[in-house]
Amino acid sequence: MPLKIVFFTDHFVPEISAPAGHIFDRCKIWVDQGHDVTVVTNVPNYPLGEPYKGYKNRLRSWETVNGIKVLRVVTYMAENKGTIKRTVDYISFAISSFFNSLTIDKPDVVYSTSPHIFAPLGAIAFSWIKRVPHVLEVRDLWPESIAATTGMSRSSIVYRSFELIERFIYNSSKRIVVFTESFRTNLISRGVSSDKLHVVINGANLTLFEDPVYDDELAKSLELDNKFVVGYMGTHGLSHNLLNTIYAASLLKDEGVYFLFVGEGAEKAAMVALSKQLNATNIRFVGRQVREDMPKYWALCDVGLVHLKNDPVFETVIPSKIFETMASGRPIMYCGPDSDGARLIKIHDCGLLSNSDDPKALANQIRVLKREPDLCVRLATNGKDASPKFSREVQSDATLAVLQLASNERKI
Repeated sequence: MPLKIVFFTDHFVPEISAPAGHIFDRCKIWVDQGHDVTVVTNVPNYPLGEPYKGYKNRLRSWETVNGIKVLRVVTYMAENKGTIKRTVDYISFAISSFFNSLTIDKPDVVYSTSPHIFAPLGAIAFSWIKRVPHVLEVRDLWPESIAATTGMSRSSIVYRSFELIERFIYNSSKRIVVFTESFRTNLISRGVSSDKLHVVINGANLTLFEDPVYDDELAKSLELDNKFVVGYMGTHGLSHNLLNTIYAASLLKDEGVYFLFVGEGAEKAAMVALSKQLNATNIRFVGRQVREDMPKYWALCDVGLVHLKNDPVFETVIPSKIFETMASGRPIMYCGPDSDGARLIKIHDCGLLSNSDDPKALANQIRVLKREPDLCVRLATNGKDASPKFSREVQSDATLAVLQLASNERKI
């Protein structure tokens, strides 16, 4: 039976964030399967806090994207750095998404995702008004993740307030989708019933990333032709500790190893400044790119870099870059805490591991990959072979099963 789904998210295409692409892929699959999907989102502006070309920050506007009905609502826009302005941005989405969604017909189920803690609030209020179940997707553990990236004290009033909001959101959700087993364990420890928790591991759009074609002109323009390239694709954010990679790159600048960073983020300016200070001439920075162009940058890379800040909160995550690197047929260089992501890499033997606070250790692991091409081939092949287990179709079907379950419970 086709479902009528309303999906609240403040990241959606054409934004370049990982959640935007993941959410679009699943919604498109659901539409292609005959489901009715409406996405309530903001005007694309991430990560610079400015409307993308062709868009204006209007009160509300409708468009259709590959059969997905998209309601874009006005928000306060802030660049992806700093705490106060971004918090205002988040709160404005919660309020605007609720009021602007009230004209949407009653769905079978409401779904929301939480790159931040405020995004589900508008969805929950909408589900109450329409008297339908709300299903929550937990992408990050708030407020733990914000404390890890901003230094917020876990004993502060603000942190405690966030915990109250978090508890309210969990209690107001009929079902909860989490991306890792560690997320599930964490929520159970906070009193969330295990019966409402469902683990749906993230994945990648295999069609988009498989068999990237090498672009000679692009390689020459970046002076990366015939070079051993370590690539990082995505947000250069506070949770990634990418300054560590700049130090590692400087240790390798005379060894024929080059680093390619594609994207934007709060730490990028500091990364560029540090690379100049260290005279790391083996680093290339490229600005944000549309998702469809990412394969040509992957084609330049011999290794895919996944990097996380060494904080306990990130021990629970599996970065989506892991799945994209696997799908692209590249070995993974994981640098971060011992996490669900690190364990997945070990299980599938598709990459090497290092600590994110030790640039020398990272440089040494990259040296291993450079001097052992057979190892690179083995790790890349293992990742490629395992990637169908983490396809967007697998993720979409598992998520849809949870939505169907919540919808059926309402009808009983």
